Amino acid sequence: MNDVAHQSVTTVTIAGIDLELFERGAGAPILFLHGAGGVRPDDPFLALLAQGRRVVVPSHPGFGRSALPDWLDSVDDIAHVHLELLDHLGLREVDLIGTSVGGWIAAEMATKVPERFPHVVLIAPVGVKTGPVDKLDIPEMFATPQDQLQRLLFHDPEKFRPDLKALSDEQLAIMARNRETLALLAWEPYMHNPKLVHRLHRVKAPTLFLRGESDGLVSADYLERYARLLPNSKLVTIAQAGHVPQLEQPQATADKVLAFLGATR
Repeated sequence: MNDVAHQSVTTVTIAGIDLELFERGAGAPILFLHGAGGVRPDDPFLALLAQGRRVVVPSHPGFGRSALPDWLDSVDDIAHVHLELLDHLGLREVDLIGTSVGGWIAAEMATKVPERFPHVVLIAPVGVKTGPVDKLDIPEMFATPQDQLQRLLFHDPEKFRPDLKALSDEQLAIMARNRETLALLAWEPYMHNPKLVHRLHRVKAPTLFLRGESDGLVSADYLERYARLLPNSKLVTIAQAGHVPQLEQPQATADKVLAFLGATR
């Protein structure tokens, strides 16, 4: 299953919010929570997961074509919306995967109802403050020039540099909207919830942390400290990848994830 023809795209209304929802594959369900760039419909990593699993991928409120209500202004709010989405879909237990800010959302969800998530995978997640109070754990993204941000994000920044001239007006508008929503959610406090660090001990499920070896946003030290907050976690590094290892190394990342899910069943 390697093309978008095998993928359904629908709109569901959750907590009064119209959410864009992608689904593909069949089998035991996985909920995948995207990062700041939104959902990539042609994502090869998701196609690999869907070869033996049902993969459910919502666009977070304010991202993609999902609505953003006036009352929603935090990652914690989004965590509650996605828990209601699982109720709507009749999914009592799912394996949970989140990347970057999606990893933060996943961590919040797993602390609220840990029994619903038999396995948790956090790919270069943000969401906690583990370093000195007077220093940022995550480099400042919003004022960083695009060229510099590319170098922070990717092992091979030129290969994944967006060709803005090739994008439609709608695609450009979605990119801008995604960035605005990220700022709303993560500007202050910057890229973390001060309370989350005190709740992660509730997550007893096997938890896999993944990091690209060239990630310039999420350091190895940061993820090691993050992982120590969960009682049943391990950290694995993906070679020749940056902040989005599932994009730069989809096969290697999928292999690590599926081996983890299979080995811990």
